[in-house]
Order: sequence, then structure tokens, then C-alpha cells
Amino acid sequence: MAPLKNQFAHSGENHLSGDWIVDALLGHLDRHKLAQPLHRQLYAWLREAIRSGRLAGGTAVPPSRRLAETLQLGRNTVLAAYEQLLAEGYLVTRQGAGTFVADLFTKTVPSDAAQPASRVGLSSRGQALASRANLPQGLTGAFAPGVPEIQRFPHTVWQTLLHRHRRTALEAWHAYTAEGGLPALREALCEYLFLSRGVRTTPERVLIVQGAQQGLDLAARLLADAGDAVWMEDPGYAGAHAAFAGAGLNLVPVAVDEQGLNPAAAPAGPTPRLIYLTPSHQYPTGVVMPLARRLALLDYARTHGCWIIEDDYDSEFRYASAPLSSLQGLAEDGPVIYVGTFSKVMFPALRLGYMVLPEGLVSAFRSCNMRFYRESDYAVQAALAAFITQGHLARHVRRMRELYPIRQGLLREVLQRRLGDALVLSSGEAGLHLLAHLPQGVDERALSAAGAAQRLWLRPLGRHRLGEASGAGLVLGYAGVEERAL
Repeated sequence: MAPLKNQFAHSGENHLSGDWIVDALLGHLDRHKLAQPLHRQLYAWLREAIRSGRLAGGTAVPPSRRLAETLQLGRNTVLAAYEQLLAEGYLVTRQGAGTFVADLFTKTVPSDAAQPASRVGLSSRGQALASRANLPQGLTGAFAPGVPEIQRFPHTVWQTLLHRHRRTALEAWHAYTAEGGLPALREALCEYLFLSRGVRTTPERVLIVQGAQQGLDLAARLLADAGDAVWMEDPGYAGAHAAFAGAGLNLVPVAVDEQGLNPAAAPAGPTPRLIYLTPSHQYPTGVVMPLARRLALLDYARTHGCWIIEDDYDSEFRYASAPLSSLQGLAEDGPVIYVGTFSKVMFPALRLGYMVLPEGLVSAFRSCNMRFYRESDYAVQAALAAFITQGHLARHVRRMRELYPIRQGLLREVLQRRLGDALVLSSGEAGLHLLAHLPQGVDERALSAAGAAQRLWLRPLGRHRLGEASGAGLVLGYAGVEERAL
């Protein structure tokens, strides 16, 4: 349907009168448009005219019989359109007078004095959040970071488990659940995390969430007040920036060196309420925080009453040595909230993550998670518990640990062959991406835009910075890209 424009205005007015409706419709009804019946076309045209204000409130619409005769339509066609518009409130009837356009969509032009009060839009916080939520659509292919190999995931096994647990789902699983996650999954996670990451916990202290991002949002809202300081790795994970900014926190950038977040580089200011870390594989630089700094940060948090949020997003994938133990495992009773996800070890659409909480936080986190977000599908959680306990997850992780270094090596080889030493690459000892440091003077954003034109995801390092930029770079994902594509 063509848009309504000023050619349908009468005598210079910006509104259609009832008399002009017939003339306008004669030019807009398409009698050969088989995909949309005539009564739907008539309904859609009138509804848009009313919504846009072109048909002013109070305008009388032509009687159905006259409109049908003029347009050479069956009267039932016109009646069907009118009845739908009446049912939805776009038209009203006045006994003995006829059918009229409702006043709901009449446009008025506010005066200059009234204009500020009439503006409707995002709040200041909403605008700040929207500015941090500019993720690209269809984040797949070369070189999208954080995307695992999906085609080689054991989908048949997963679907078999999923269908089995949906068929046998308990009736209680279809109601509101408030256990903090299916007990079987929380138990399976305790063993898995202890063996793979050195996390020390009990099933009661595990909270199942709908992805690590939700866990970060929940932690920010429950552990800090608006205006509280949170130390952020710089550069760091943009999703954490968004979560903490959404809670109204003061994001304090702390420089990352060859050992991760460097507390000595923290700017002077209030003691942080939260310290956000990716110590086992810093995002995006890839550096690993050594034991001495981990212990120093734990001691700082205890002394100053801070919470450490440990985001362990992809540490299962370590290639040069066995995966490093978590920071949480160094102090089971310490002020550490451990956050993990299945998006990297399985697939992102699963939308399941977990938190390991100190005992004193469990009740509040569990109840607030249920209230704010609701708990995820227990049948899916049951399938995941079986996927873990039957060894499928461990086998898949082992296969990916063999595959990802091959793809990383191929990417290094191609870049070296094409560009020589122009790019300085991160060590690549773990994870799903490399950080490529660009030569001085190269505009990373222009390069990213040029890549996008070729359907390449070249994420600028600057998107992960909070403070002043010191060197340009690109975050290049390789795990989810087939060898031929690389």
C-alpha cells in the first residue's frame, strides 16, 4: 500500500475529508492483489489514514452502501472492513448520525512552550544503555569473536536427550519454578566445575541463569548501589560495561598489563564496590593473571569490603597447558561471585549460564532471579544435566581443544603470508579469538567498516576501552570459521 501523502489533502488542508476518502481509495485498491483480499486492503488503508492523522477525529466515513457502489465492491466487503475498525476502536458509531473516525489519533502541533513537556523518548539512562547495545545482527562467520564451532556439535545426541526429557517432564516443571535451577543440573555442575576449573562449591550455592550476561546484571543490581564504583579491566568485555552501566554504577577503567588488571594502575577515587575480572583468559587481550596478583586482589577485596566478579567465559579451551584453576577455588569462603556460560562450550542459543555464590547471598539471588527474570526451562536443564553426566560435554570439549588450535594456526599462517609482520598477534594460548595489534596510524574503525562491506567482522579494540586509547587493534574470532573460509 502506497503511503499517504499530501496529494490526498483537500483545499490545502492536511486532513482527508469524508468526501475525499472515495477518490483516494479508487487509486489505492488493487483488485489483482490476490495475496490480500479487498476487505483487508480497505481496512489497512483506512487504519493507516486514521493512525497517521490524515483522517481527522470526528470525520464521517461514507455509508457502507454508498462506498460499496462507488468502489464497485460488494457491500459485505465494506462492512467487513468497517466492523474490524469498529472492533479495534478506530471508528465509532453515533446513533442516528452515522460512523465517524475516533479521536484517538488526531494530531496536534504543540506550542513552543508546551513542546518540551510533550516529548516522549528514552530516559538518560535508556539512551546510555542503547548506546552500549549496538551489536551487529547475524554475528556469525569470519571473524566474529566469541562464536564456537556449531556445525560439529553433537546435535543428534543433544536433540535425543532434549526430546526424552520433554516427554518425561514433571508437571511441576510447567509451573513457576523457584529452586535456583534444576537440582540435577546444579549437582552435575558442582562436579564438572571442580574437575575442570577447580571451583569449590555445593549444589545449593549454584544458581542457574539465562546466560552469563543475566548473571552480571543480577550481580550488579544486588551487590552495588547506583553511583558505586566498579573496577573494570581496560580494555575489557563490552557486555560487562553494559550490565554495570545499566545498574547505574560508576565504571572505573583500570589498565590491563601482561598480568591482567593492574590494581596499582587504578585511578585515585572511592574504594570500588565491585571488581570485575576475567583472570584465566583476559578479554580481549588473552593474558593470564598469575597466582601472586590473584592473591593480592583477593586480599584487597577482603580488606576493603569489595566483591570480585570472576567471569570465566571460555577457560575450558586452553591449548598450551591444562586449564588454569579458577580464582574462586583459591578462597571458597572469599568475596568472589563466579560466573560461567555454556554459550562457548556448546552453542549461544542455549541461553544457559550459572553463578557460584557465597552462602550468604544464595537466598537473595535465587528469589530475585525468579522475580526479575523467571527460571529457564527445566526440561532443557534436565537434558543438559544428562549431557554432562553422560560425558558428552567432556568429549565435545576435548574435540574442540584439538580443532581450535588448528584453525588458529591456519589464521596465523594466512596473516603471516599475506601481511608479514604488519600485525602483532596475541599469544593464543587459550580461547576462541586472537587480538591483532595494528601498525601505528591505522584507523581501526575505518578498517572495520571496510571489512563489514566484505561481510567480515573486524571488531575494533576501541569498542572494548573505557579510558584513553593506547594503540589500535582488531579482535579476530577463529573458532567458528571453517578452514576453507579462513
